Amino acid sequence: MRLLLDTHTFLWYVWDAPELSGTAISLIEDSNHEKYVSVASLWEMAIKVSTGKLALKRPFHDIKLELIDGNGFQLLPIDFAHTVTVSTLPFHHKDPFDRLLVAQSLTDDVAIVSMDTVFDSYGVRRLW
Repeated sequence: MRLLLDTHTFLWYVWDAPELSGTAISLIEDSNHEKYVSVASLWEMAIKVSTGKLALKRPFHDIKLELIDGNGFQLLPIDFAHTVTVSTLPFHHKDPFDRLLVAQSLTDDVAIVSMDTVFDSYGVRRLW
């Protein structure tokens, strides 16, 4: 199965946070699944780091090598097809990063691992 980790899911996993569900941990640690982190999540994190809303234990530039590659995750790029899908989405969710994750899930047929139940309004396959 192909899994797209929501930003909080990715961070909670690499931080070994207790908020992460047992199901999410099992899905992420299953070597049969392809795990993706969207460039949209990195963009969101970069903004939050620069505004002081997110503190990382390592420099932001280490995320790709240490936290993504080091955990066997792949980057999911943003492409034009994703933006086309965003342009057709209803406004169940106003967060632009989450809307992009929804678009990537729908366009690329990848499940989202997230606790955010508003994703369900878009008909994506959300796992938690």
